[in-house]
Amino acid sequence: MALRVTFVAAAGSSTVLSERFEDSRPLDQAGWSEVQRVAHELLPLAAADLRYCSPAPRSRATGEGLGYAPLVQLALRDCDMGRWRGLTLGEAMAREPEAVDAWLADPRSTPHGGECLLDFIGRVGGWLDTRPAEDGCRVVAVAEPSVIRAALVYALKAPPATYWNIDVRSLSTISVAGRPGRWSLRLESVPAQPLRA
Repeated sequence: MALRVTFVAAAGSSTVLSERFEDSRPLDQAGWSEVQRVAHELLPLAAADLRYCSPAPRSRATGEGLGYAPLVQLALRDCDMGRWRGLTLGEAMAREPEAVDAWLADPRSTPHGGECLLDFIGRVGGWLDTRPAEDGCRVVAVAEPSVIRAALVYALKAPPATYWNIDVRSLSTISVAGRPGRWSLRLESVPAQPLRA
């Protein structure tokens, strides 16, 4: 058996276009309601051998709200977006269209003065590769959508541009299984639901 890492997207997350860079807002009432609505479905993940979360307030609150008692991992923090911190992609585009175009086109670009996409993917991938590699070990990590996208790009050894094609929804889960440097995407089966007449 391989190590399995299940990522849970923080509550209150949104689509890629309306996500805020390095969002430091706390979980609001709508987010808490989301957590309460799905807690029974996600509670079994609390049985994981290791439970982590990113340092973002929404990720920490989501992990606590789901009963995970997660350990904060700095390597799971959002990409350092420099002067674009707190903006949506649309807001950054309105202020600095050429800089955003350069950033979207080149994964080594840092027009915002922060971290480049390649370094961000590498940081999150480095965290993934340093999880205990004991056979059958189960890990759960609550993180922002951007962190989960970076982990998936790394795990699948996909081109960096793939990052922009992954949409991570609030409280969604995705697992990767394997060992350092050898990860596979793992889609879990859903129990069959009886048809309603």
